Amino acid sequence: MNIHFFPSRPIAWYLAKTFLVRAIAVLASLVFLLMILDLLGESGRILAQPGNGEEQLWRYVSLRIPQLIQQFAPFAILLGTLITFASMNQHSEIIAMKAAGISAHQIIAPLMLTSLVFAGFLFVFNERFATRATAALNAWEDVGYGAVPPESGTKTNVWIRAGDDLIFARQVMGGGRDTRLSGVRIYDREGTTLVATTEAESGRYARPGWELSNVRRFDVNSGVVSRVPSLKIGDDILPIQFTLASVDPDEQDFWMLRRSIDELERAGRSIRSAEANWWHKISGPLSGVLMPLLAAIAAFGLARSGQLFMRAVVGMGLGFSYFVADNFALALGNFGAYPPFLAAWGPFFLFLLIGETVLVRTEE
Repeated sequence: MNIHFFPSRPIAWYLAKTFLVRAIAVLASLVFLLMILDLLGESGRILAQPGNGEEQLWRYVSLRIPQLIQQFAPFAILLGTLITFASMNQHSEIIAMKAAGISAHQIIAPLMLTSLVFAGFLFVFNERFATRATAALNAWEDVGYGAVPPESGTKTNVWIRAGDDLIFARQVMGGGRDTRLSGVRIYDREGTTLVATTEAESGRYARPGWELSNVRRFDVNSGVVSRVPSLKIGDDILPIQFTLASVDPDEQDFWMLRRSIDELERAGRSIRSAEANWWHKISGPLSGVLMPLLAAIAAFGLARSGQLFMRAVVGMGLGFSYFVADNFALALGNFGAYPPFLAAWGPFFLFLLIGETVLVRTEE
């Protein structure tokens, strides 16, 4: 009975190297193609901004590529696995390995270990580069690709709720007692009925409350517009409600998001969505470890039986089904329908069991 988890070192190294080269090649091809298509769609908006030119196009490319790598690395691992297994099956390499007494689990073990190492590099890449690129690109897009210094600390398009009223700030600058607002709109409601709207050019924290400047108020019932130089509102509205109102998990690294979750909890805000995304920062890159298991069905069976193509399709279907289930569960976690841990890890463990069941029932 063969109880070794890995095959011999030369075979393990050959499998791992072949898989890694093809996965990286697929990832590079996907990123290159998608970057071209994305740039064709966005170049018009970028160049429409006065003063923008070739330099801004290259800046957009440099900020967009980390996002594409983050999003499509697991797809590349899936496709790289399918190409590796289909090619080895076509050339009877898998049959030779099984004839030498190597089990199906031993054949996919080097690929899973390589995927685990790749997932570690992807996690570091996401935390060091992708989050910063996403924050800079989002801030740039919010001003129509105009001149916004990266990492300015300014939050844009922030919504908060105060009782029945809704408050919107185009920009939130600073923090704590030095928090400043610009482009403020207040929707005064009684229940769900809009009573009045208030617009202000700017606002500052007045400890307590907020001092608004250049205020314009429209009364819905009377249709009267009134203007006042200043207006004080919201004694119970704290600066932290504005600075934490737009916590974007894609813009924060693992440890920064954990701190934001703690601050949200102290402020009495819901943390389900942020916590689900915090767990997903681990389960997302780690999903690549599942791809060799889900695509393993393409490795086995006789190529001359005519079923190789169908096996590859089934393997691809299992892989893409995982991504659909993962996005669906994360969306439910963001809405609070799933607990955060289940939303992030449920699809991972479910498809781990599915892949292992398919492999055992068909090959072992």
